[in-house]
Amino acid sequence: MRLFQCPCHAASFAAYAPADTGGGSRPVPASAGPVDRAVLEELAAASRILADQGVVDAFGHVSMRHPANPNRFLMSRSLAPALVSADDIMEFDLDCEACESKGRSGFLERFIHGEIYKVRADVNSVVHSHSPSIIPFGLTNVPMRAMFHNAAFLAEGAPVFDIREKFGATDMLVGNHAKGAELARVMGDCPIALMRAHGSVASGPSLPIAVFRAVYTEKNALLQLQSTMLAAGGPIAALDSEEGPKADAVNITSASRAWDLWKRRVMN
Repeated sequence: MRLFQCPCHAASFAAYAPADTGGGSRPVPASAGPVDRAVLEELAAASRILADQGVVDAFGHVSMRHPANPNRFLMSRSLAPALVSADDIMEFDLDCEACESKGRSGFLERFIHGEIYKVRADVNSVVHSHSPSIIPFGLTNVPMRAMFHNAAFLAEGAPVFDIREKFGATDMLVGNHAKGAELARVMGDCPIALMRAHGSVASGPSLPIAVFRAVYTEKNALLQLQSTMLAAGGPIAALDSEEGPKADAVNITSASRAWDLWKRRVMN
């Protein structure tokens, strides 16, 4: 019997405060239309891949834009990522209103996704996670750098969203439009943003690329921690601003190799 539901990742749509729902007076947004079952399976697989790769555990989520309408996005109902199936996928408008909830609960922090999609036409997929090796870089003044070619996207920088700078003492959750919009502003044009004492957000032009970046940001964070210990205060020869874009261009064209491998692991 389930006795507790964490407010960080689940909430009934009927229970949102007016500030989160626009007062509850909005009509249910129209759906962009049916989505091919294979697409829903890919998004469900992405959730399970992130769990398999140690990026998410019971918490965290991934989304993608609706293939037929950039003003809609797809995301699982509130569920541990490793348990997500195609039947759990819901459709939202960019104000994060469910097009049809069917009585299902959605993630409270869906505002992370909707607000990024509003301002980033180049982004078609978003991952939010709490992967452990990344957390220290949101707590200290040490910037995350690209330690190897698979994390070349980090050469563009990984800004830190500190929720207290604008909102004061909070529960740390991005649970409304204003907080999501501020996170998107801090993220800017970067593919990654860190979240102080919370986690990170990864984005990409496609679902496989966003997942690739989430996985390799976690791996890169661990490598940077190891490199810092070995360097003992000396220099670290991370990828620079010229090397990063060149290496990332190769990653974008070859990331399908990792995606195919990871998907096979979670589909068996």
